[in-house]
Amino acid sequence: MVKRGGRPVLEGIGFTLAPGEALAVTGRNGAGKSTLLRAVAGLVPREAGRVGWTDKDVPLVEATHYFGHLDALKPTLSTADNLALWSKVAGAPGLPVIEALEAVGLDHLEDLPAAYLSAGQRRRVAFARLLLVRRPLWLLDEPTAALDAAAEATFGALLADHIASGGLALVATHRPLPVAARALAIGAS
Repeated sequence: MVKRGGRPVLEGIGFTLAPGEALAVTGRNGAGKSTLLRAVAGLVPREAGRVGWTDKDVPLVEATHYFGHLDALKPTLSTADNLALWSKVAGAPGLPVIEALEAVGLDHLEDLPAAYLSAGQRRRVAFARLLLVRRPLWLLDEPTAALDAAAEATFGALLADHIASGGLALVATHRPLPVAARALAIGAS
């Protein structure tokens, strides 16, 4: 159970994910989709219940990418410098910065300060972060917000590759996912 402002937001929700699975969390605005992802990530306290993780070699926090509404970019740093900073802080390298930018179609903007990026470009830089550091569990909160059709296709390919390689994804969304996913509908309490 998770409470926000003293009232229950999430109660009685249970699910499991196996490697190579995605779960689409749906519900109206305010139903608790973001709260669920934040609870799994350990960003909001749970009053009751548990989040289980079976890999004893890697703690859940080190196995998880949380992709929220905020872009976490420093506006004065270039896109490449923002990603290099993230890679240095998060550890366990995946792709090099320029390859991650290429994968999301932004390598031509590697020197541009993040302050000049559009909302969709900022989301794509956030996708590049998913590639910089290998983590099996992706918690994605409205990942296609502010994306055009081409960027949605890029996201779909990245997510499909992640799932195909045995990754897991928990995705709060109002839109259909571009990969096969089980559904979990939640409602406000």
